[in-house]
Amino acid sequence: QVRLRESGGGSVQSGRSLRLSCKVLGNIKSTKWVAWFRQSPGKGREGLAALQTSDGSPTYNRTLEGRFTISEEKGTVYFQMTDLKPEDNAIYYCAAAFTGGSLFTADNYDAWGQGTQVNVSS
Repeated sequence: QVRLRESGGGSVQSGRSLRLSCKVLGNIKSTKWVAWFRQSPGKGREGLAALQTSDGSPTYNRTLEGRFTISEEKGTVYFQMTDLKPEDNAIYYCAAAFTGGSLFTADNYDAWGQGTQVNVSS
């Protein structure tokens, strides 16, 4: 089992960047995927990017505009966001899956962090 702890959220102006961190407490290699999701008020959780922990290879939700980058270093999974927009306002979560499945379906993930809030003002 692993536990996940996000950090790095905050309030920024449009066009700025933020880097979110997800510390994996436990053996990250026991997971198959670590992903980032976000949830805006009144909406379901949207999968953004997933990282295969065996080799660090990323997969991105193709509906995104290429402004986000997922990476891992020493058991922490990072989520770099650039050119932030007000529509990026959400709570951002990291999640871990121990088996395969649809990468951007929240139900496929077994462990979740508490979330970190991102607010972007115009």
